[in-house]
Amino acid sequence: MEHLLTFIIFIPTIGALFLLLIPEKKEKIIKITATAISFIPLLLSLPLLLRFDSSTSAFQFVEKYNWIPMFNIKYYVAVDGISITMVILTTLLSFLSVIASFGINKSLKGYFSLFLLLETGMLGTFCALDFFLFYIFWELMLLPMYFLIGIWGGPRKEYAAIKFFLYTLLGSVFMLIVMIVMYLKTGSFDLTELPKFKFSFFFQCIAFIFLYIAFAIKVPVFPFHTWLPDAHVEAPTAISVILAGILLKMGIYGFMRISFPILPHAAIYFAFPFAVLGVINIIYGALCSMGQTDFKRLVAYSSVSHMGYCLLGMASLNQAGMNGALLQMFNHGTITGMLFLIVGVVYDRVHHRDINGFGGLATQMPIYSGITSLAMFASLGLPGLSGFISEVLVLFGGFAKFRVLTVLASTGIVLTAGYFLWTIERMFLGKPNPKYNQIEEINARELFTLIPLLIIVIFVGIYPTAILKLMDISLLNLISMVK
Repeated sequence: MEHLLTFIIFIPTIGALFLLLIPEKKEKIIKITATAISFIPLLLSLPLLLRFDSSTSAFQFVEKYNWIPMFNIKYYVAVDGISITMVILTTLLSFLSVIASFGINKSLKGYFSLFLLLETGMLGTFCALDFFLFYIFWELMLLPMYFLIGIWGGPRKEYAAIKFFLYTLLGSVFMLIVMIVMYLKTGSFDLTELPKFKFSFFFQCIAFIFLYIAFAIKVPVFPFHTWLPDAHVEAPTAISVILAGILLKMGIYGFMRISFPILPHAAIYFAFPFAVLGVINIIYGALCSMGQTDFKRLVAYSSVSHMGYCLLGMASLNQAGMNGALLQMFNHGTITGMLFLIVGVVYDRVHHRDINGFGGLATQMPIYSGITSLAMFASLGLPGLSGFISEVLVLFGGFAKFRVLTVLASTGIVLTAGYFLWTIERMFLGKPNPKYNQIEEINARELFTLIPLLIIVIFVGIYPTAILKLMDISLLNLISMVK
């Protein structure tokens, strides 16, 4: 247990190096090896979850060593209630995404090596408690994702990859500036010590804005969202799953781990504009989804909408809102991960994503249609499924502080129901398209990637306390730090 987090973080990188030794022609061995390597962090995350003490806000599984002593930089990793759910989600989605990548048919060794390196970056970001180390892991994700989109993506892959790279790099520059200035003021990169320093209100506001740009690009918050639909549409299916399921959560996590506890007065000062931007995301993203005919682009814009609930929940700075925001991060990762896998299933068969080009698929692919409908119902917030409870908690928290804004935000639920139900009507109901009379039903490998997420969506919808009890004490501690 002493080095459990280090093993979880770095085994994918060690595995990526091992993959490079396998001959390129041994495609089956490469796939099996990549799957086995990605399964190890998931397996190791089980004792992490079982031994986690949810009755305390203290960091657990702590590893802290001097790394660059002359600059007081440490290798410092640990988890608390805010990060443990994200670590579990990352290991699960990474494993399922590797299996979903079996359809990749060029440069397999390079693809899986970059994917495993990306997994290390994601896990490290959620575990790092040294600002410098956090920044290293944050940047580590950039290059693998750039190449995974730029080499294995769709027709406009180069454009989408460069756009993603430039937007993210711009945000990283702002974060780097704040990190350096904080170090010069305090002599520390320790994210557990920095909240103890009393920065001036002016500095807090400037630093909060700079960090806002860095994290808002990742979320993405309007108007920094324009890279997301292009990246999703051009990325391979598995990479879209990781983008929506994990990378978008990095921005919200950055606010919770860095901006709010270190810059509390600025967080309170900017709470209202934060909530306004959340409501804009909810409504704007939903309206954009309603106007899409590309199935994948519709799901991409729905992510913009659903991440708005996280912003509104955080801005409320109360227990219900913060719990709802963090639970929404987890639920969105599982639900939207399912939706992007679902898009990949039908695209692999007909090689297009035009919603209006289908029709009547429920009679030809009943299992696929049922799973898709359930995922969409979860995303629109149907009671009994996981999306409902997180959105309701956000609205509870938001209504206690921003009544008018929260009423506006609730209209997003209606809009979401509108575009998903309309999509179900166009794709699965009505007269079957004769072109797809021989279309294959969803296969065993595809079901294997979807069933675990489906189980989680139903389980959390029925028993949300299983997740809420992990995060509640840590979020109460965060709220006390801000207030």
